[in-house]
Parts: sequence; C-alpha cells; structure tokens
Amino acid sequence: MQEVVQEATSASEAASQAGKLAKFVRWMTKGGLAILDNGLISGSNFLLGILLARWLSPDEYGAYALAFSLFILVGFLYQALLLEPLSVFAGTTFRDNLRGYLKKALWIHWAISLTVGVALGAAALVAKVFGHSPVLPVALAGVAVAVPFLCIHAMARRSFYLRLSPGPAAFGAAFYCAMVTGGIFVVYRLGRLTCFTAFLIMALAALVSAVVMLLQLNKALERTGGEPRLRETWWQHWEYGRWALATCVVGWIPNYVYIPLVSTFSGMAAAGELRALMNLAAPVLQTYAALSMLFLPYAARVSDEEGREAASTLTRRLAALFVAGAVVYWAVLIPLRHPLFQFLYAGKYMDSAYLIPLFGLETIVWSASLGPAIVLRAMKHPQSLFWANGAASLVALVVGIPATRYFGLQGVIWSMIAANALYVVVAFVLYSRKVATLRMPCIELAQAAQAD
Repeated sequence: MQEVVQEATSASEAASQAGKLAKFVRWMTKGGLAILDNGLISGSNFLLGILLARWLSPDEYGAYALAFSLFILVGFLYQALLLEPLSVFAGTTFRDNLRGYLKKALWIHWAISLTVGVALGAAALVAKVFGHSPVLPVALAGVAVAVPFLCIHAMARRSFYLRLSPGPAAFGAAFYCAMVTGGIFVVYRLGRLTCFTAFLIMALAALVSAVVMLLQLNKALERTGGEPRLRETWWQHWEYGRWALATCVVGWIPNYVYIPLVSTFSGMAAAGELRALMNLAAPVLQTYAALSMLFLPYAARVSDEEGREAASTLTRRLAALFVAGAVVYWAVLIPLRHPLFQFLYAGKYMDSAYLIPLFGLETIVWSASLGPAIVLRAMKHPQSLFWANGAASLVALVVGIPATRYFGLQGVIWSMIAANALYVVVAFVLYSRKVATLRMPCIELAQAAQAD
C-alpha cells in the first residue's frame, strides 16, 4: 500500500514539474516574441535611418531627422493617451467587453491621429510660405500623411498583448520591417527616394500590416452585446494619461529639442550630422528600453514586499548595470569611430566623427538615471520623473539654446550632458525621499527593535 502511495506521489510530482516546465516554456516563448516584435520595429527604424543617411543629401536627411523627431513626440502623446490606458483598462474595466472597448479606442485613435496630422500639414504650409528650407515642408508633409497609419499600426500590435498573444504582433512587425526596407531600396533604385517618399513608404507598410492585424483581431475577439460610451471611454483615458502626457512632453525636450535648434541655427545639414551621431546610441537606448520593461515588475515586487533596503540595493545595482553596459559599448565603438562612420554613411558626416566620445559620455551619464527611474515607476510615483525631466528640460532650453547657437554640435552635446547630469541628480534625490516612505518588512522591524 505504501508503495502505491509513493508511486502516486511521484507521479503527481512529475506531473507538477512537467506542468511548471510547460508554463515556463510558454512564457519564454511569449517573452521572446514580445522582444522580437519590439526589436523589429526599433531595428527597422534604425536601419531606415542609416540607409537614408547614406542615400539622401545632408539637407534632406536633416529635414527627415527634424520631421522624425516631431513624430517621436507624437508617439509619446499617443502612448500616454491611448496605448498605455488601453493596456490597463482592457484587463480591468473593460475586460468583459474587449471588442466594444477596442471599437471605441479606434475612434479615439482617429481623433488623435487626424488632429495631429492636420496640425503637421498646417506646419508644412507655414514652413513652405515663411521658411528658408525647401526640403523641410516636404518632410513635414510626409510625416503628416504617415502619422495616422503609423499610429494605428502601433495600436493593432498593442491590441494583441491584451490577451497575451504577441505572436501576431511579431508577425505584423516583421511584415512592416520587410515592406519598409524593400520599399526604400526599390524607390532608391528608381531614383525617387526623398524624405517625403520615405515617410510614404512607412505609411503604406503600416497601413497594410495594420489591416491584416485588425482582420485577425476581428476574428479572434468574441462578440458581446453593447459597447461602452465613447465619452466615458475618452474621459477614463484622459484621467489616466494626462500626467503621463505632461511627463512625455518634458521628457522629449532634453532629448530631441536639439534637432530643431540645430536646424534653426546651423541649417538642415547640421541636423543631419546630429542625427547621424544619435543613430550610434540607438542600440543602447533600445536595449535599455527592453530591459527596463523586464525589470519593472521585479522592482515593483521588491519595493512592495521587501522594503526600503532591498529597493535601495536594487536601485544601485540597476544604475551600475546600465552604466557599465554603456561604458563597455562605447569602449568598443569609440576606437572604431572613423571606419564605422565611413562604413555606415559612405563617407558622409566624417567631420563630426570626433564628437563620438563626447556623445558616448552623454549616453553614459543618462544611463545612471535608469536605476531610480525604474524603481520610481515601480513605486507608482511617475510624478517624480515629471519633475526630473522638467529640470532637465529647463537646462536644455536655458543652456542649450545659446550653446547651440554659438558652439554648434559641441554646444549641443555639452548641454545634453549637463541636462542629463541634472536629471540623474534630481531623480536620485526624489527617489531617496520616496523610498524613505516605504514600509519596513517584518525582519527589518525586528532588527530595529533589537537595536533599540
């Protein structure tokens, strides 16, 4: 009898272990597909930037860089008002009526993206009438056309994550990446490549990919009776996203305001040079963005369950990890800067290659802020990041404008270093104040009582 019980217990344990292994493999597969999805989008943008830098004139590439920096700002706004609330409310408030909720979210998408597209189109007309660059209005017109389609592509990809199904999103990203890369090459070979046609290809690829994904969503989602009211849905999105919206704006300034500043003071070609330098930091930034999402839930658990000492230790380790990674990356890249610029840009922008070590220092300084930034988000205190970004934005405007005007790209990078250094200091100060309010876990309370 005892042997039978032991055999049954062993079989139960084996089944349990097999179940855990299957769950682990399933989550690893989903995580890998999610990383692949984001990597394909980031990689296509990086590759597109390199190819356009090689194939467009410096003035046209500078116009593309300026227009793309505005698109990044639009992406931040769209993320705050639609994508982040979508991820939250789909699993809580509207989890029983996901189809109806996504229909209302689609209306919000068109309201945001078309409004922004019209505003960018108006900016293109103003630049045409009053501006001095013949290529800037063309680039602004291109991004005005592309914004609604690039945004709906992002929304379609995000919608699959609401049911933890990143596979179709990864397929949509791969489809988009292939269409953009192939389309740019074909148009270049035909001699029709401009900053406008580049944005047009991005818009077409995003539209086709988004239609395919939306058709898949329509089949996958169960039908439910009734839909939430549009006004109620929008109000909940606004209540959730308005603080994140302000944070996005002040976060854009110290990182991307220099492209319009450089183009104003030194011309579009100088903006192209700055973008060529920024391309080299893209692998670090994209890797750190993915790692931040990975560490965020872990940091939330540590700060909630293990108390202030554990949170402080994690913050220091994360900051050290990100700084060390940036140091290693630039230590490899800096000695190769001249042949690397020659290879990537076909001999263009070689005069700015000497600035790569200085730009590497800027990235390293910024990396130190990721430790407190991740933990502050985990502690549900994004307001602190608003104030830290606000301080950096103030430096970027007060110091960056005269530095850019009188010292060119060197002034830009030194002001970026100053802005990021202040961001790091403010983030750590605000983090220290916030972490002091964390409860002490039982073991720390016992130790404190014994010490008393």
